[in-house]
Amino acid sequence: MNEYQPIALEREGATADLVVRSGRVYCSNRREFLDRDIAVVGDRIAALLEDATAVVGPETTVVSAADRVVLPGFVDAHTHADIQLTPERAVPALLATGTTAIVTETSGLGLLFGSRGVETTLDRTADLPLSVFCTLPPQGVVDTFEPATADDSELEALADLLDHDRVVGVGEIDWIHVVGRHSPVERLYDRAREADATIVGHGAGCRGAALRAFATVVDNDHEAISDEGVRQRAEHGLHVVGRCGTIRDDLDPFVEAFPDVDRGSVSLSTDGVWPPDLVDGFGMGEVVRRAIEDDIPAADAIDAATRNPAEHFGLGDRGVIAPGAIADLVLVEDLESMAVETVLADGSIVVDDGAPTVDPTADPYPDFAYDTIAVDLDRERFTAPRSATPEGTVRAMAVEQGLVTTETTVEPAVVEADGEADRFGPDPAADVLTATLLDRDPATEDRGFTGFLTGFGLETGAVAASGTWETTGLVTVAADADDALAAAERVRAMGGGVAVVGNGEVVADLAMPVAATAAEAPLEDVAAGFGALERAVDGLGVTVDRPLLTLQTLTFPGVPVLKLTPSGYADVLDRSLVGLDPDGDDAPADP
Repeated sequence: MNEYQPIALEREGATADLVVRSGRVYCSNRREFLDRDIAVVGDRIAALLEDATAVVGPETTVVSAADRVVLPGFVDAHTHADIQLTPERAVPALLATGTTAIVTETSGLGLLFGSRGVETTLDRTADLPLSVFCTLPPQGVVDTFEPATADDSELEALADLLDHDRVVGVGEIDWIHVVGRHSPVERLYDRAREADATIVGHGAGCRGAALRAFATVVDNDHEAISDEGVRQRAEHGLHVVGRCGTIRDDLDPFVEAFPDVDRGSVSLSTDGVWPPDLVDGFGMGEVVRRAIEDDIPAADAIDAATRNPAEHFGLGDRGVIAPGAIADLVLVEDLESMAVETVLADGSIVVDDGAPTVDPTADPYPDFAYDTIAVDLDRERFTAPRSATPEGTVRAMAVEQGLVTTETTVEPAVVEADGEADRFGPDPAADVLTATLLDRDPATEDRGFTGFLTGFGLETGAVAASGTWETTGLVTVAADADDALAAAERVRAMGGGVAVVGNGEVVADLAMPVAATAAEAPLEDVAAGFGALERAVDGLGVTVDRPLLTLQTLTFPGVPVLKLTPSGYADVLDRSLVGLDPDGDDAPADP
């Protein structure tokens, strides 16, 4: 007889460690709300009882759920918990939204340090009250625009991590890297298939035959931004992950297409919640509330945030309220408000009366995680050689809607270097800015490329950031080369982060020293820092929405059309490197 049977049988003397009493409990396997008490032993649900009085002893913790709804703990099916803010600092706020488990990319330490970074992330998150499941970063074994940085031993080290009980698969891969071409990442995918692990897709702009091909490689995709995109992904057998978070809100098309897809083959996610939104209480509870408000049946919305992602990623014994399941429970006031009152994680109370009962941890990271910006800086690096395009017209990126930057041409200013007017620089009066990317990885050659950007709106000054997506870079956008240098120097001095400079002075900055991608200060301070940065950028004339997001994603080939690499522009759809000369096809030889 197992340890739960005496509780289920209500044997004399059998007492639960904790009992949730008098709630309207969502019973996942029946997809119904029933009046039940929940008896917990250790970190597991022992039984659902009509009246748990018989198993309440003097040492039993009793949680009243009277007039409340009891749900399984929410599982965020796709997020980036290790950038902007260290996951340890974010845990209390995440728990307060009802989130008890996350599936996260390893976009910070993992991107920079590969398997060593993933191991550190796993170690740092092992004892958190929030259950953290990781995917492996594939970027090091991708060679579409730059040579793959992971050698055979590193690829094997990554693959060996698939045996870790909290590594659930390989992280998101942009479709351009694997559709219609051979890639070294396929070796990692072979190992993932052997381990029965999940492969995460990033199919922005992928459709038609390309989507059919992509569906032979990956298992899920969170990039559907239209209802037809949701339907097409489902048609080709992909698990569709709807998202609503800081990066994008694509819940409306998810809701529109929901009646046409298998309700068990969809999940919900945030795709990341940045500190200002986290301080405001945004999280999975709000995502579920909105889904229900938009007429997705309550049981389906709850399953998409609990049972479905747990089953898809193999998070055994999570996402349901049933005997033997992990006791991750959320008590909410009602389904209309989804106001979180109490949260249990692994059978322990971690949120009480809406407030977290756990504190963030603030231990320093290993020394290798700091001081990771290995770049030489001088003014010339933030200009471009005039010889790259003798006609004086250069290829440039144009900021469009969302994260998209299209290709255009501009005429930059001619600026002096070493007393000679032989360099191209910004001309803010004509909305022509420099956009520079320097490779900051200490393990690689110091490379860099300066291109041009229009549509950002910066009138003076510069902004620099080290949290560049899918590459280990230091990026600047500048209306003045001297200010670009000053902003880059400030980011380097902080060990990573964001800096805004105007007229040679630092106007605002925010340190993100962990792998140069994550702050380790208190959440509220980091959120305030984001606000100060946005105000500073606005004060320099920037007109685009969410300029910090635009800045960080200038390197992101997951969306078209033209992006930055340390060796030139990435022509995303053509999958080639190109340089400044709009009539040339080759990347520049002179950085």
